[in-house]
Amino acid sequence: MTKNTRTPGHSPKLTKLHKLSIAGVATLGAATLAFSLAPSHTQTTTNDAALSAAPVAFSQQPIKNVQARLTDQQAGASLKTQAIEAKKKAADDAAKKAADAAAATKAAENVRKVQAASRSVQRPAIETVAMKTVAMKTYATKTYAAKTAATKTYANNLDGWIRQSLDIMKRRGIPGSYNGLHRNIMRESSGNPMAINGWDINAINGIPSKGLLQVIQPTFNAYHVPGTSWNIYDPVANITAAANYAADKYGSMDNVNSAY
Repeated sequence: MTKNTRTPGHSPKLTKLHKLSIAGVATLGAATLAFSLAPSHTQTTTNDAALSAAPVAFSQQPIKNVQARLTDQQAGASLKTQAIEAKKKAADDAAKKAADAAAATKAAENVRKVQAASRSVQRPAIETVAMKTVAMKTYATKTYAAKTAATKTYANNLDGWIRQSLDIMKRRGIPGSYNGLHRNIMRESSGNPMAINGWDINAINGIPSKGLLQVIQPTFNAYHVPGTSWNIYDPVANITAAANYAADKYGSMDNVNSAY
């Protein structure tokens, strides 16, 4: 095989066919470049000329309504902003009023609770003092009455019996006066504590009237006053039971002027 050797600094020789091919390619490229450049230059020239020749149209009249529209838009925006701010302020005011009202209500409720607690603390103490005072007065009254009853003496006669009955009646709240009792005793028994009626309707029915005020046994039993004897002939017990009965039926023995 023949060696392909190159001499440095020298190019291989072109054959005739190579040269013809290169020349053809160069000619074709030049023609293509000339064709593409010619229409572009022509169009550019035409457009520039047309733009230069075209008149510029403008108006000498001022542009109206533009600034007015801008002003209206600004005013509208301002009104919207003011409306938003007004709504926000109203909402803030309402919230503040609600908070103030709630705070005032809570404060009033706290004051009421404190006052109620104070009253509840004071009331038992006051009531206790009052109850103690009443109890002491009651005790003193009862003690005085007991001592008076124990120390007071009555004569063993009609006057003494009436006076002792009146003291018992007074303690029991039974109305009646000395004169009322004395007057009815004298009419009924002439002052005899052992008197007994054997002829009236009660006697006929088997329950005769007995004692100073001529009381039948059922009436004596029903109107007996505690602290007195259960003996119907006992002068004080008889007077007091009869006075109690007269107070129930007639308002007082003072209102009795005949058989009762």
